Amino acid sequence: MFESARLPQKMDKKTFKKMEPEIREALLAPQLELVEKKQFSTLIVVDGLDGAGKGEAVARLYGWMDARHLSCNAYGDPMEEARLRPPLWRYWRDLPPKGETSIVFGSWYQRPLRERIYGKLTDEEFLRELERIRDFEDMLANEDVLVLKFWFLLPREDQERRLSKIKKKQAARHILTDWVALKNHEKATRVGEQIILETSTGNAPWFVIPSQDAEYRDAALAQTVARAVKLKLEDHEAKPVAAPPVIGGIERKTAIDAIDLTKRLDKDVYEEKRAKYQDQLSEISDTKAFAKRGMVLVFQGNDAAGKGGSIRRVIRPLDPRIYKVHPISAPSDEEKAHPYLWRFWRRVPRKGHIAIFDRSWYERVLVERVEGFANHEDWLRAYNEINEFERELSNFGYIICKFWLAISEEEQLKRFKAREETIYKQHKITDEDWRNRLKWDQYSIAAGDMVDRTSTHYAPWTLVSSEDKKHARVEVLKTICKRLEQEL
Repeated sequence: MFESARLPQKMDKKTFKKMEPEIREALLAPQLELVEKKQFSTLIVVDGLDGAGKGEAVARLYGWMDARHLSCNAYGDPMEEARLRPPLWRYWRDLPPKGETSIVFGSWYQRPLRERIYGKLTDEEFLRELERIRDFEDMLANEDVLVLKFWFLLPREDQERRLSKIKKKQAARHILTDWVALKNHEKATRVGEQIILETSTGNAPWFVIPSQDAEYRDAALAQTVARAVKLKLEDHEAKPVAAPPVIGGIERKTAIDAIDLTKRLDKDVYEEKRAKYQDQLSEISDTKAFAKRGMVLVFQGNDAAGKGGSIRRVIRPLDPRIYKVHPISAPSDEEKAHPYLWRFWRRVPRKGHIAIFDRSWYERVLVERVEGFANHEDWLRAYNEINEFERELSNFGYIICKFWLAISEEEQLKRFKAREETIYKQHKITDEDWRNRLKWDQYSIAAGDMVDRTSTHYAPWTLVSSEDKKHARVEVLKTICKRLEQEL
């Protein structure tokens, strides 16, 4: 996770100054409407890495909103009054009434986060803590509290640089915790990813805020809060939209945008590497170790990115008795009559076999999201449902490889025209493909969100440049072989 947030996201000061009045108006209007209608209260949870500018961002938020209806609660180690009561008591005590907004520092995540980093909680204990937090946040949502959670992310080198500046301004005793956190940067990031994975729900979504650039950081925070409150006011019963924010007026880079589409392979090199990895795949799939596991391969990507060609190179060295390719299209009436994942559970392979999905359960957060076939609540809930589904498969022993095959808009147009002009390829191009091209940017954003929210250690995404089909096919084969070697 965090792939897109790790990319440099910037906003120059001139653009920020120009946008600032619009941002303030976008925040104030729904805030004042909420104060008047008192339909719900808003709880903004601020968390993430030390030195990421959480305090600065909140201070700016205070300057933009009506501070009379805004409170801020910061929690450290519990005092005696709180120690004599259950852990959640002090957070219940400080909940804002309907119409008001509260910002929370040092929330209910801090203790499990800290204790997990320092090894005081086992895996099982940590997951129980997160389950308890999910129940708490669901209860708040059911009682008309809009819960918005922000994780501020900062690369280690930027964190070290910022903490050095802070150290010069403050007494050493205030810095001790920060420098300890710096030493545990990688561990804190991993634990943070797990927290977000386990507790980002439709009721209480996490938003990851890239914090290298202060202007971008603050605009992202403000616009996300404004957007969520506005949507909730428009439909009081609606759940907040948990997808990462698209910040108006500035370019937002996703992990999809960062794929290097210039990669190429000469024909001779391609033939050599393709044969090498196909031989490896054939050998590994015939071992006793693989017979005890099994594999699930997922292929997604831009239309005409070469998913079918890559799949054909994967299955060529395999025993046809151990694999099945599942082309996924619109659900049938029977499938619509069941829960969304039902049709994919039915296609789960037996151990020692391989299920290959040409498109998959991810269509809910891609096509169904962009085209409006699924409502906000359905597709934002799907991220967690998909992660749980893939965790079930992984825990049972399946090795999961997921590929996003990417091409440029120009290359897609070229391939579409070639399909129209080639008789045996004409079945591959439809009116729907041309319509989808008109929503290229929306699909790119949806794909970036998908990668950020569903790339896990047990089911990671591999982003493949498919501008050159030879490179893409070798990259897919190589990735599968490496994963099999690692797992077996």
